[in-house]
Amino acid sequence: MITCWQPLSEDKAVKNRLHLDLAPVEQDQRAEVERLVMLGAKVLDDPADDPWIVLADPEGNEFCVLPPR
Repeated sequence: MITCWQPLSEDKAVKNRLHLDLAPVEQDQRAEVERLVMLGAKVLDDPADDPWIVLADPEGNEFCVLPPR
């Protein structure tokens, strides 16, 4: 599979066109979130009643970390 990414010149006005949900395999959800934050991600939402945690990469692209599968 080949994946191509193209930068957009305009600011984000709505949700991302592509949204990734990541489920860690080797560690628990909190440990994976901590690892991603150390790599530059930012936690945007950590709802107590939902199983996912919403983060953004350094460019503001949102993604979720799910519990391990």
